Amino acid sequence: MPEYEAVIGLEVHVHLATASKLFCSCPNSFGDEPNTNVCEVCAGMPGVLPVLNAKAVEYACRMALAVHAEINQRSQFARKNYFYPDMPKDYQISQYDRPLCEHGHVDITVNGKTRRIGITRIHLEDDAGKNIHPQGENLSYVDLNRAGTPLIEIVSEPDLRSAEEAVACLKALHGMVISLGISNGNMEEGSFRCDANVSVRPRGSDRLGTRTELKNLNSFRHVQKAIEYEIARQCDALDDGEQVVQETRLYDSVRNITHAMRGKEDAQDYRYFPDPDLPPVVITDEELTQWKATQPELPAARLARFMDEWKLPAPDAELLAADPHLARLFEDAARLYPEARKIANLMLGPLLRELNQHGAATADMALRPEALAELARIVDQGLISAKIAADIFPELMDGTAMPEELVRGRGLVQVSDGNAIEAAVTRVLAANPAEVEAYRGGKTKLISFFVGQVMREMHGKANPALVNETLAHHLER
Repeated sequence: MPEYEAVIGLEVHVHLATASKLFCSCPNSFGDEPNTNVCEVCAGMPGVLPVLNAKAVEYACRMALAVHAEINQRSQFARKNYFYPDMPKDYQISQYDRPLCEHGHVDITVNGKTRRIGITRIHLEDDAGKNIHPQGENLSYVDLNRAGTPLIEIVSEPDLRSAEEAVACLKALHGMVISLGISNGNMEEGSFRCDANVSVRPRGSDRLGTRTELKNLNSFRHVQKAIEYEIARQCDALDDGEQVVQETRLYDSVRNITHAMRGKEDAQDYRYFPDPDLPPVVITDEELTQWKATQPELPAARLARFMDEWKLPAPDAELLAADPHLARLFEDAARLYPEARKIANLMLGPLLRELNQHGAATADMALRPEALAELARIVDQGLISAKIAADIFPELMDGTAMPEELVRGRGLVQVSDGNAIEAAVTRVLAANPAEVEAYRGGKTKLISFFVGQVMREMHGKANPALVNETLAHHLER
């Protein structure tokens, strides 16, 4: 049987963080009561005229600059015609043959290998509303709050060859939109979502296979799992002599499968034509110059700087540099207590644990850099252990407490009294003679058992370094 390779292209939809919608003044706000942010324009009433949101154009162009794309200083909106219950106009205002931006690229690194992925185009369009299907009810609702929300669609070339590369590309784009401040990038809310076009072909062939589109993937994990499944499904079909059908498929995360949703449309099915209600989008030289001059630092540049300036290892630097909120907190804390590796360890350990456990966004963090710097300092000074630091971290997250005052007030200061530790070690060794004999017989991994028992004796407050030193002194006799 032939060996296959995957060919993957991405269509990434990014909600823009403008104050109002793309063609009207309704609030661009998530989570409000259904159908409260709706007017005649975004409800598709006859005779209304859309007016373009200039900030959305700026945000789209900033993304184009980030991916080294060409910005067309004159572009055109088009009507993309299709019927769906949440599309009140029966067409979407998008761009087709004259998009805002074209011919960019993004560099990704997977397994130590860097590849350049082409960006075909970036265009502006308005989003549809949202269909709601309550479980157990034989009816559906339509919420038009999202109708008219400004978004950009970032279309990649079919340059990706694995699910890992697809996720790396998505993460790179996600870091860019967050750093640019053009979107909150919230995948659960749909502010950053992805369609993946997947096909396979015999390795070495230059002909593209029949593609399927995986629709509305809203987490990096789902992107990886869905693409991996789809690649395997298509390879199995070809091995069995079957044809891959061009269609749109959905990913079922519970069963970890994809299943057919509908036949896949081609461009001609949408009957694009220029929107007669909107003039061409014209971008001046002055606007382009101003946007270029005020671009913020992007993750790739920040990564290189963190490794050079703060001497962080690449994996740590990559995690911190990808998110501007984490990056800012790290640098502010590291300037107060210049032990960058220790600040990074606290952020990538206890901090990320807290954010993940509570589903909190980094943009909403209340943790103060002063508290983070002080925590690293009192651990270094031996006032508390790393375990106590992790234990009290949740109490620092609301931004009100300072760690030294907290540990002193609660009696959590680390015990470094050699006599007290000596006494605890003596008691533990006397209570576990079999383990002592086994350790001295060569089972040196039992040291962690002894450390744990001593820490329990001292209610977790013993200085770990002194505990290890005292144990070694007794056990090596």
